[in-house]
This record gives sequence, C-alpha cells and structure tokens, in this order.
Amino acid sequence: MNIFDRLAEYRAENNRLAWNGTFREYIEILKKDPTPAMTAHARVYKMIESFGVEEVGGHKRYKFFEQEIFGLDRALEKLVEEYFHSSARRLDVRKRILLLMGPVSGGKSTLVTLLKRGLEKFSRTDQGAVYAIEGCPMHEDPLHLIPHELRPEFEKELGVRIEGNLCPSCQMRLRTEFDGDIEKVRVERVFISEENRIGIGTFSPSDPKSQDIADLTGSIDFSTITEYGSESDPRAYRFDGELNKANRGLMEFQEMLKCDEKFLWNLLSLTQEGNFKAGRFALISADELIVAHTNESEYKSFIANKKNEALQSRMIVMPIPYNLKVSEEEKIYAKLIEQSDMRHIHIAPHALRTAAIFSVLTRLKETKKQGMDLVKKMRMYDGEEVEGYKEADLKEMQHEFLEEGMSGVDPRYVINRISSALIKQNVESINALDILRAIKDGLDQHASITKEERERYLNFISVARKEYDELAKKEVQKAFVYSFEESAKTLFDNYLDNIEAFCNWAKIRDPLTDEELDPDERLMRSIEEQIGVSENAKKAFREEILIRISAYSRKGRKFEYHHHDRLREAIEKKLFADLKDIVKITTSTKTPDANQLKRMNEVIKRLIEEHGYTGASANDLLRYVGSLLNR
Repeated sequence: MNIFDRLAEYRAENNRLAWNGTFREYIEILKKDPTPAMTAHARVYKMIESFGVEEVGGHKRYKFFEQEIFGLDRALEKLVEEYFHSSARRLDVRKRILLLMGPVSGGKSTLVTLLKRGLEKFSRTDQGAVYAIEGCPMHEDPLHLIPHELRPEFEKELGVRIEGNLCPSCQMRLRTEFDGDIEKVRVERVFISEENRIGIGTFSPSDPKSQDIADLTGSIDFSTITEYGSESDPRAYRFDGELNKANRGLMEFQEMLKCDEKFLWNLLSLTQEGNFKAGRFALISADELIVAHTNESEYKSFIANKKNEALQSRMIVMPIPYNLKVSEEEKIYAKLIEQSDMRHIHIAPHALRTAAIFSVLTRLKETKKQGMDLVKKMRMYDGEEVEGYKEADLKEMQHEFLEEGMSGVDPRYVINRISSALIKQNVESINALDILRAIKDGLDQHASITKEERERYLNFISVARKEYDELAKKEVQKAFVYSFEESAKTLFDNYLDNIEAFCNWAKIRDPLTDEELDPDERLMRSIEEQIGVSENAKKAFREEILIRISAYSRKGRKFEYHHHDRLREAIEKKLFADLKDIVKITTSTKTPDANQLKRMNEVIKRLIEEHGYTGASANDLLRYVGSLLNR
C-alpha cells in the first residue's frame, strides 16, 4: 500500500472517531450504552480483557501481555484478578496504590508502558470510548455536571454511578459561560494519549530541593494574577500537574519510594477519597489508577520506617519476579535482538536457549525435595516431564519459596553480553559457546557480584555448557538419523514384530530360514534402555505401543515410529548409538572420502533446511559434536 494512502486512511479514521455534541446528546449515548461512564480502573480491566483470556491448566492467561512480557503468567494472573478485576468492581481495592515490586530489569517498567499503550489504543475503540467536558483541563466526566440532589435519579435512569465533583475551572465556566445551564455545556470524545497529556500522567523523582509539588498538582499562573486579582480564581491557575492530566486514566510513579515525602502525602487523600488538594481551591476530584514501581531493597527500607504506615496501608504490593521458564527467557532475548540493528547476524539454534538456561539457574533456589536438583527443577518449571515427579511436586516447589525469582542474573546483563558477542567485527554468526564465553568474560567486570556469587555463576555456566552439549549431540543425531531414514524404519518394524510376539506369547518366523524363533529380547531391551524403561516396566511399555497401533488401525491410519514421542526418541538414540563411530569418523576426518563427504553434505543440508542453521554454523556444530564424541 502507498504510504500516503495509509496516511489518508489514518486521517479519515480520526475524523470518523471524533465526536462533539451537547450534554443532552451525551446522555442519549449513555442510555444506549453506559460503558463510557466507567471508572478508570474498570477501563484498564476492560482493556486487558478485550484482548482475550485463555484458561490453561486451571489458570487464566491474559493475551494482552503475551507479546511483550514472558514467563510471568502467574504473577500477571494475580495482578489482574486481585487488583484490576476487584477495583473494576468498585471494591475497596481501587482505593489503593498499585505498587509493583521486584528486581531490576524484571519487567515492571515494561508492564506499565504496556498498560499506557493499551489504554491509548483502547480509547480509540467503541467499547473504550472516553467523553469529556469540552475545554476542561482535566478532561473530566460530563456526569459531574449533574447536581448532587439529582444524581440518584440519573443513576437509576442510566444504570451508572456518578462520583466526583466539577473541577474549579468547570465550576466557574458553568457559572460565567453557561449561566448554570448544564444542557448548554459541550461534550467531546477524547483519546487517551501520553504525548498529548490526556488520561496519562508520569512522575519521575529528581532532586527534592528543586522539584516542586506543582509537578503533581499544577501551579499558579502569575502572569494572570493582575488580570484576575486572586490566586483562588481558577483562571489564574494552571491545572497541568501530572495528577490533573492523569484524570480518567493512569498515573505512573516511577521509582516511587525515591520520591520526597511531600509528594507521597498527596496520594493519601487521592487514593482514599478520590480527590487531592491544589492551590487555594477545595479538594479536586480525580478518577485515576495509580501505579508505582520500586525495587525490593527500597521497599524494605520504606516499610521499616514507622512514619510510612499510613501510606503503606493504602498500597497493594504486587511482586514482579524474574521469569523462571527457560523457553520464555529465550523469547525475551529474541525480542530484544529483533528490535536492534543486528538482526542480520545469524544466531545458531540453541544459543539463546543456553543463555536462558544459565539465567534461570541463577534465579532458582535449591529445593528440599529428595532427588530434585536445580536442572530437574528448571525442566519441570519449563513444562517438561521429569521421571519420578508429578504435577503436585511442581506446585509444591512453586510455593516453597515466596521470594524465588527475586534475585539472580537479570535479562539486561545477559542481553548486554549477547550484544558484545554480536558486535564483534566480521562475525556472520554466533553460537552458544560464543555467548557463554561472553557471559563468563562479563563476570569479571560485574562490580556488584560477590566472590561467592561469581563462583556459583561460573558453575552455572558449566551446567549450561553441559546442557548445550546434549542439545548439540541430539541435533546432529537427528540429522544423521534422518539421513538413514530407511534404517530407522527397518529397526522400528523389527521392534514391532518382536513386541507383538512377546505380548501374544508367540514365535517369530525368520524370513530367510523360515524357522520359528523366540522374540529377540536383547534387541527390544537395547531400544527400551535408551529411554530408561526398566526391566519391570518393559511389559507395560510394550503393551502401550500395541494399544496405540490398534487405535491407529481402527481409524484406518498406519502407525509410524514418530507417532509415539518416547518410542521415536528410543529408536533415534539406538540408531545414533550404532552410528556413533560413523559420526566420529565423518565429523573428525580431515580428508573425508567420497562416501563420507556425501554423508556430511546430507547432514549439513538437513541442518540448514529443517533446523535453522547456516552452512557455517552447521559445519561448526558438526566439528564440535565430533570433538565431543572423540573425548
């Protein structure tokens, strides 16, 4: 599409969404649909809900967050249900400041930015439409025009709740411009916008000596004092503080607990009563969701100070820990790299996963559960099955440490180290070893970690390297096995013949000699042992395979070895074990013969076409796996 056509389309859409009318016309809109009169808290909840909600394993997953925030499903479910949903229903939770507390680079700022961007988009939809008194500096709800005595009748008629009073500016305009006739007041549709300071306010602490409370509540316009003669005249006041502009939407307090106390006390009245004090006016109503964020150490210092008890009681603290799922951590790195100008450098498969394994290991705590080490725990957290442990064990571990995920290596450090590997000159691709090397080199420059932590982290780098070694061998194993697909099918058919005879107490007929033989126990066990099927469990495993074959047969489908994950893994491992010597020779010989060269080219082609490697990274992988097998 032509970009100028797209711009014209955008302008046309803005014109379509724009609305301006009388107060009476606005009331007619509410009679048809009262949602524009919802509170700021309800607006945020409806916005999150509008993107869709999924039920996964008894837990809710909100799609609104899934493109930007990874691995925090449980924390986000708690946040939405316990704060946003409750406050949307006008429960007392809405009279609390939402404080996101967690380690650095844990996603707190990203979460708030996401809410702000979401509100901006939602206000441009029919269900998220926001209407305000035209010309009001606080873009306030037109229903505030209705006198308190008449509000019960309007509430009953429209099916809405009316809370709050007109701001001083609108009170004066109603008297002077409209002679008290609210029907003459104009109403317009507004679009929440951080850039235009509509419905979003952001306050960031700076030097307390120079920062003024006016940044929050607005200030006197001294240039107009002589014209209007009084500091209590609304026309001589700028209602441009962050609390004024955040009305109808969201107010973000960045690093809230770094703020001077005089800024925080303004929030006591705002959270509890929905109003704040500014200039020489009566309390000013404001409908806004207040979100703040801080780190754990500052929060502990804050609650240790008895002077902060009043403010503390008006907070809902939501822990935002680091992600503890390897697959989700991998997505964080992929997203950050995709946003850079280094997308042209090839990152070999499993490279980011290896970095993610290291990161997650540093954040996990040793469990007391017998036989469970950190690697097994990491796998279970990532949704993998670990033999001997069940779903109940996973839930028990997840509730064992409340502070798990609140410490460890942050994603920012790891992405910095990945960046250092990417930025090297003349590098066309990087692999897992390049990234682990960069992470290790960075530990020496990491000023905030202790000697003990450094030793722990070096150990986790070794564990991540071992995990990568297994992934690399499996990758080559798959490529080689696929190159010998006929061998895999032959082995599979042979195994099926034998287990069928075993389960039916029958003999196998030799295709060459035609003699009847007992099932080949050695062959069956050599395959089953590849995936840890014990002697006691072999009969159940074999019967399970036959049941699966029968189920496929009833549906008129042929059962293949890759239709059963564990059997596929067993066949591949068995075949690879038999091929190991061929792999060793093929990958390590400096002058391969024609046959070896053909095999190498087949494997490299498979790695490129089906596993996402480039020619260079596939060759690097084969050389590395060859060196592992030759050790």
